[in-house]
Amino acid sequence: MIPQEIIRQKRDGGVLSTDEIQSFIAALSTGELSEGQIGAFAMAVWFKGMSRGETVALTLAMARSGDMLTWPGIDHPIADKHSTGGVGDNVSLMLAPIAAACGLAVPMISGRGLGHTGGTLDKLESIPGYQIRPDAAVFRNVVDEAGCAIIGQTGSLAPADGKLYAVRDVTATVDSIPLITASILSKKLAAGLQTLVLDVKTGNGAFMADHEQAKLLAQSLVDVANGAGIKTSALITDMNQPLADAAGNAVEIWNCLDFLAGRKAGTRLETVVVALAAEMLVSSGICPSLKNGEVKAREALTSGKAAEVFARMVHMLGGPADFVEKPAKSLVKAPIERPVLVSESGWLSACNAREIGMTVIDLGGGRRRPADKIDHRVGFAALLPLGTRVEKGDTLAIVHAASEAAAQKAAASIASSYRICGNAPSLPPVISGRI
Repeated sequence: MIPQEIIRQKRDGGVLSTDEIQSFIAALSTGELSEGQIGAFAMAVWFKGMSRGETVALTLAMARSGDMLTWPGIDHPIADKHSTGGVGDNVSLMLAPIAAACGLAVPMISGRGLGHTGGTLDKLESIPGYQIRPDAAVFRNVVDEAGCAIIGQTGSLAPADGKLYAVRDVTATVDSIPLITASILSKKLAAGLQTLVLDVKTGNGAFMADHEQAKLLAQSLVDVANGAGIKTSALITDMNQPLADAAGNAVEIWNCLDFLAGRKAGTRLETVVVALAAEMLVSSGICPSLKNGEVKAREALTSGKAAEVFARMVHMLGGPADFVEKPAKSLVKAPIERPVLVSESGWLSACNAREIGMTVIDLGGGRRRPADKIDHRVGFAALLPLGTRVEKGDTLAIVHAASEAAAQKAAASIASSYRICGNAPSLPPVISGRI
């Protein structure tokens, strides 16, 4: 295999064979390629794209570059969900235990925050003692006994993806649909999944702000995942406002506990969580229809079974045994809680979700550089949803901050991120498509 010939062929719009792709990824994995060659390959793909067959081959090659998990002895369907990321998107925290309570085994490998979007692992690290990278035996045991385990990617799972992504990140090639597809799905294939449900976000707080681009990404992910042997479907969901009424880390854990206790019924968040749960249950053969799946998911919530699964998972991964019953003992609150007041009466008609995410980072709840330490206490709670009628002086949100100065700055930023109009707005549906 001559790397530059593969790069030239793709640069000129050629179709690479499975053997060529496998050889290139094998050389990448063993350190035989220079960063320049990896970057040139990524740029060639960015400009020329890949066919479905090429993308399947790339996904499989990256998945097989490290360990491939199997789940002998677990007699439940192995299922997972992946989101393309958003603001106030803590769906995984509730979805995994709901799905497990309904009879699925959910080995959920999650990530940290990326750009303005929050990361599931950062949220879970708000819980004292929670191990985001347990050894393989512990991971397997938690999935077996609790029904689900939400952990971080280890270096042994799809290591080629990590090497390729590091170069993509500094060569402006992150937003290539074939490369995004292979990156997401290689880790899911390596995790030994049987079924997968995808939540592809669109709107001003999503990486794919354009709805048509989000549809293209969703279609690519579904086609390639099914082509690689994982039964997969996708929902396209709205990210023109935070999904939960909280954005941050510990504040989203509080939000998760409220959700599992049944205090978030009727919200956009509940709509997305229940819909994704239904997709997982139908894909895995547990439920015959999406309607039946939604009923089963809601029963897992109202019965308290999902909360029990979450509590068991947290404790088995090192968290407090009484975390769900007494979270205030463990979750540290920010010293400053400041209300953001509405400046005029009217209807909340629009907001800049990306700016809200960036404000969380500015408070210290996210990273500007990979080595930055996160302040898990900070963020926003009690965010009002769009379409709410407000009066001047109402509370739009509550800032959780480390200092009064930071709280004041964040409050001004949040206030300016919302638009108020005189009439009730027409808002996009929270779920706009299914593939």
